[in-house]
Amino acid sequence: MNKIRLRLAPSPTGFLHIGNLRTALFGYLLAKSQNGDFILRIEDTDEKREVEGAVESLIKILDWVDIKFDEGPHLGGPCAPYIQTERLAIYKDYAEQLLKSGGAYRCFCSAERLTTMREEQAAAKLAPRYDRHCRDLSQTESDQRAASGEAFVIRQKMPIEGEVIVYDELRGEIKFKAADLEDHVLIKSNGVPTYQFASVIDDHLMAISHVTRGEEWLPSYPKNFLLYQAFGWEVPKFIHLPLILNKGGGKLSKRQGDVFVEDYKSKGYLPEALVNFCVLLGWHPKTDQEIFTLDELIKSFSFEGMGISPAVFDVEKLDYLNGYWIRQKATKELVELIKPYLSNYLADAQGFKKTDDFLMNIAWLEQERLKKLSDITDRVAYLFADKIDYESDLLIWKNLTLKEAQANLIEIKEKLLLISENDWNKDFIEKNIIEWLKANNKKVGDYLWPLRVALSGQKNSAGPFEILTVLKKTESLQRLDSAINKK
Repeated sequence: MNKIRLRLAPSPTGFLHIGNLRTALFGYLLAKSQNGDFILRIEDTDEKREVEGAVESLIKILDWVDIKFDEGPHLGGPCAPYIQTERLAIYKDYAEQLLKSGGAYRCFCSAERLTTMREEQAAAKLAPRYDRHCRDLSQTESDQRAASGEAFVIRQKMPIEGEVIVYDELRGEIKFKAADLEDHVLIKSNGVPTYQFASVIDDHLMAISHVTRGEEWLPSYPKNFLLYQAFGWEVPKFIHLPLILNKGGGKLSKRQGDVFVEDYKSKGYLPEALVNFCVLLGWHPKTDQEIFTLDELIKSFSFEGMGISPAVFDVEKLDYLNGYWIRQKATKELVELIKPYLSNYLADAQGFKKTDDFLMNIAWLEQERLKKLSDITDRVAYLFADKIDYESDLLIWKNLTLKEAQANLIEIKEKLLLISENDWNKDFIEKNIIEWLKANNKKVGDYLWPLRVALSGQKNSAGPFEILTVLKKTESLQRLDSAINKK
């Protein structure tokens, strides 16, 4: 059995689309689950769309989600170079082979002629397709025109009649009518290959055993298949992954939300969550398990769990998974993860609010509530504030008056004054306050609601005993004084 080898072959056109992360992940898991290799190849033949620094950015973000490569432009390997524009001589040689064997031909049609042809086809309500005007030029004429310097492209000579039957690992046998296939361009007039040509040659030379790509590439599959046949090469196993749709049933679009992995990273989604989420977009585990580490996925991933139905990108599910993985972090690690989102507060902070101990308390306070790391910014702003601003009516619980709520705060303040700095922690404070409330038949809400609002100035926040712990004794009492005197 030949070694399993899969590749990720992106174009360096900017940030990594979430769909391409799913493709990369599936390819990586298929390779590693069978002790195979995973290769990075950069398909940069579309110079107009290339973005400077995109390759480095791509490698960096894939490393962040812990997808590692065995070969690539940054690693080298036995099939180097791994950047297509560094392989142009290879494609030229194979194009010449096809010309000689009759599998391709030179097309000398001008851009003006092609534009007119398409306009006439559109007017006649015909599918836009090259009309094969140069297909039957004699070899002599073709050679002479090329030798004279006339510009040309090289087109694949597709069958005109019958069917092209291909096989997809998820869908089985797929039939295409030859009459619907266009003699598409293999080599452009500047000598640069198209994706369809270069990818087939590279996949063969790099001994790629399986090709994972999106379902939108299915229409080009017969072109690829016929190229393999024209060269007499074995066809890799093709796996066309299902579309990823938004909850409304449409394609993912930047207009409707984030589509790039870098966007999710900046918002505070963890790599563990993105991997966990993306693998469930088209793969179904054998059990009801939905939480997976990357190592667990390598052990359990297989063809059998992959489907062809469109996958729905559910942000709520991503938030749920991200919240789960945030809760798995050790407090010290979480502190480092939230620091960038608190940088503005930390720059202005004074005293104990600048210490790691304070940040450890913040992480402890919010870890159970966070869905993404960036949520921490607004959730803890009140903790860094020197003075919190809120309407006095917010202190009122149910049928209390403002004076009654403030009187209750005075009573609680007296109890808190008796607690030493050494005992100032959630468990000790909560035990003492709750026991006092129960012993005196006091309603818990009448006291804890105004206490929490006095400390946070918010309608929704962490519990009062947790906030007391974070703010420490001096500032907690100062905030109670402000609430007691609020008009």
